[in-house]
Amino acid sequence: MSAPTPQVSEEVYSIPAVYRQMENTHILFWLLKDIAWCMVWKPLGLLMVLPTLGIALVIAWRTRALASELAHNLAIVFWITANSYWMTSEFFGFDTVHLTPTITGKHLALVPFLIGLGILLYYYLVTKPRENRAGQTATL
Repeated sequence: MSAPTPQVSEEVYSIPAVYRQMENTHILFWLLKDIAWCMVWKPLGLLMVLPTLGIALVIAWRTRALASELAHNLAIVFWITANSYWMTSEFFGFDTVHLTPTITGKHLALVPFLIGLGILLYYYLVTKPRENRAGQTATL
């Protein structure tokens, strides 16, 4: 007979079904945008930027009360922004235009990519350690 599994007290994060449906629709739009990019279907790719980015912004807004969720969802917003800019730069041919000897139009996508990365770094290096310390503080 095996020993009983100890119960672990974990915080549960639940999401309303309507929010989950929105996230799933978001994935559909994102995939359509990227497939259109891959196939160089400019009208569909450009059209899909609006719902993909729009839903990402709504999701970030709705999760703003939870630092972890907000950080990750903002990183996604900046990822989609960078990705959409990159796609657009390829569609309109300014991805290879040299702005400096080493920087092309496509490289400007690094700005939102790095902003998203900066948000996550701030969360993991500053916010999360503060949350952990606050959670470990004993109160009388």
